Formats: sequence, structure tokens, C-alpha cells
Amino acid sequence: MTDESAADVLVHDAHAASPTTAFALSRLADPDTLHHTPIGVLRSVERPVYDTQMADQLDTAVEQHGKGDLAALLAGGDTWTVVG
Repeated sequence: MTDESAADVLVHDAHAASPTTAFALSRLADPDTLHHTPIGVLRSVERPVYDTQMADQLDTAVEQHGKGDLAALLAGGDTWTVVG
């Protein structure tokens, strides 16, 4: 392989921040070219988990505002009447 042709070779990084190359590779599967179907791990990145972020957000709210009291909220004077 010459230096010119080596520069034209795409080396995929499954840990890349951008999903562009992984998405493009996932679209290469074509019934007419089964021998060129990419297989393996196309994307593998570390990202925050929803449960962890939600628990952190709740902990921060309790630290800043204290633990809420649902009964006091429901019995509070800040109410309105819906007329229909």
C-alpha cells in the first residue's frame, strides 16, 4: 500500500465523540453487497445515565429548598377555583 492510498483509508474509532462515522457505517448494509456488510461495535461511548442524573437533580433540590411537604402544599392558601 502506498502512502497516497493509505491516506484514503478510513480507520473507524468506536469511541469518537461524533456519531457521524458510526451512522454512515450502519447504512452500508445492502442486499446486493452482503460481503461488505459492517459488523461489530460501531459506537461505544460513555454517557451519563438518566437515573443517576435524576437522583442528582433531586438531591440538589432537597439541599437547596429542603424536603417538600405535600400536605402543606395541598392545604395552602394559594388556590383558585375553576368555573365551568
